Amino acid sequence: MSTINEKGIYFAKNEFYEIIKKVGGEWNDTKFRPLVALFESTEHPDIYWAVPMGDYSHRNENAKKRIKSFLGRDDKDIASCFYHIGKTDKKSIFFISDAVPITLKYIEREYLVGPKESQQAYIIKNPNLISELERKVGRVISFEKVYTKAEGHPKFRQRMLDIHEYLLSELTDIAVQNTVIEDNEVKRER
Repeated sequence: MSTINEKGIYFAKNEFYEIIKKVGGEWNDTKFRPLVALFESTEHPDIYWAVPMGDYSHRNENAKKRIKSFLGRDDKDIASCFYHIGKTDKKSIFFISDAVPITLKYIEREYLVGPKESQQAYIIKNPNLISELERKVGRVISFEKVYTKAEGHPKFRQRMLDIHEYLLSELTDIAVQNTVIEDNEVKRER
């Protein structure tokens, strides 16, 4: 795998979850949960905003009732964006409030579907699902930026903006190193 496909579903490496802890965030999910790489960051094309997801049928009745209580809130209420239910290869729950930025470096593997001999990477193609996920993730990111600026600390436990800054710094460091290497090669050729 050499690129991230927008709307593709992936599994992150364990070291990605260590970054969340490194920047002071929390990630208590013990399940190996897939992430949908929804869209590129406006700050860097190698960073994608991703949303953890799970199988809706694995939720007990209390969890389903709780999720529906969020989904039933007024659209003006940011909490109405914390979850989304949609169909992928099964009825899925998207944990929008746990959105994280990610890069290819931290992708372990693709989410594959189909018979074992002909499995393919799953990419979400439903335009209505994509539109709602993008709308909700966009609102959550915007809310987090405003909230963090006003309150001096993030609202969401994973510290999505701090992760983004970490990844941006990491990519910038790599770009600088590559420039130095290229400059040294040019000097040697002269």
